[in-house]
Amino acid sequence: MKIAILTLPLHTNYGGLLQAYALQSALERMGYEVSVLDKIRKPKVQIPFSVSVKRLIMKFILRKNVAPIGQLEDYKRRKKRNTNTWKFADKYIHRHELDNLGSIKEDDYDVFVVGSDQIWRREYILNNFKCVEDAFLGFAKTWNVKRIAYAPSFGHDVWDYTPEETVSIRALLRLFDYLSVREESGVELCMRELGLTTKHVADPTMLLTAEDYKVLIKNTSKSSGNLLCYVLDMTEEKQQEINAILKEYNLKPFTVNANVEAEWDSDKVSVQPPVEQWLRGFMDADLVITDSFHACVFSIIFNKKFIVMGNSHRGTARINFLLRTFGSEPSSERLAKLNELRVEGLIFLSNALCQR
Repeated sequence: MKIAILTLPLHTNYGGLLQAYALQSALERMGYEVSVLDKIRKPKVQIPFSVSVKRLIMKFILRKNVAPIGQLEDYKRRKKRNTNTWKFADKYIHRHELDNLGSIKEDDYDVFVVGSDQIWRREYILNNFKCVEDAFLGFAKTWNVKRIAYAPSFGHDVWDYTPEETVSIRALLRLFDYLSVREESGVELCMRELGLTTKHVADPTMLLTAEDYKVLIKNTSKSSGNLLCYVLDMTEEKQQEINAILKEYNLKPFTVNANVEAEWDSDKVSVQPPVEQWLRGFMDADLVITDSFHACVFSIIFNKKFIVMGNSHRGTARINFLLRTFGSEPSSERLAKLNELRVEGLIFLSNALCQR
C-alpha cells in the first residue's frame, strides 16, 4: 500500500521534522511505501513579458539596481534560514511536493495518515492550508481510501472552531477509519464538541528509540556544554529564571538553535543549526531547560532531567499532559512507560492498516 502522511509543512521546526521522520520510519518498517505531503518550496512567480524585458534592460544595459520580486526574495530568505533543516528533510524524508492538496488524485495513495504535531490547531491550519477542511482530508471526502488519524494535536484544550467549521469537521472525521489524538484534552474535545470517541497515542517521535536517533547523530561533533538551553520564546523573565538555574547547577550552558522565529519579519536571517546537532544536544546534556513540547519529549527519550518554562502562546495543555504521564526526572519507570506507549502506538498503526 502507498501511504501519504499529512502534517504541517516542514521548515525550521525540529519537532515537526522529527515527528514526520519518525512516523514515516515506523510505517516503512511495517513494509509500506510512504510519502510526506509538503509544500513546494520555490514559488512559481509569473512575470509579464514586458516587465521581464524592462527588468533585464534596467539591470544589464542601464546597470541599475533592480529590486527583487517579493515572493522570490522571501524564498531566498527561507532557503538561507532552512539550509540545514531542508537538507535533513531531503536526505531522510520522502517528500511529495505540491502546490495545494487539491492536486492529489484519488489513485495516488491507498491510505492517508493525518498527524502529528499541531495539525488540528486552527490558527496553524489557516496559516498553512487553503481551508480548515484540508487538515481533516476534506479534499478527499468522496474518495475510496483509508483514513487514519495518528496523534494529531489541537495544541490546547479550548475549541476555537466556528459553528460552521465544527459541522464540517464532524462530518469529515466520521469518514475516518481510525481516530486517535496526542493528548487527553484532545480526547475530551472530540467527545464534547464533536460527539466522537477517540483515544490518545504517543507522539510519533516516541515510536523510535534513543538508539534509533543516535544513528542519525553518530557523525556530529560533541556539544559545547552539558546544560542544554532550548527556549523558543525568550523573555526577560525567562532569562532571569535561567540565570538563577545556572547559579544552582554547576553545569556549562549551550544552545542548539538560532533565533529564527523572532527574526521572521525582520531583515536579519539566521541559519537554523542542523537537526542532527539539535539531537546531539540531548544526548550530551545532563540537564535541559526548555519551553518546547518536543524538547521535553526528547529529554524523555534520552532519559534526561528537564525543567519546563511555561509557554501559553504555544499551548500548555500538551506539555502538562506529558508531565503527568512521565514527570521531569529520569528513571527506569519513565523508560518503561515510554516503551509501553511505543508498543501501543505501533499496535494502533498496525491494526489500523491491516484491518478492513
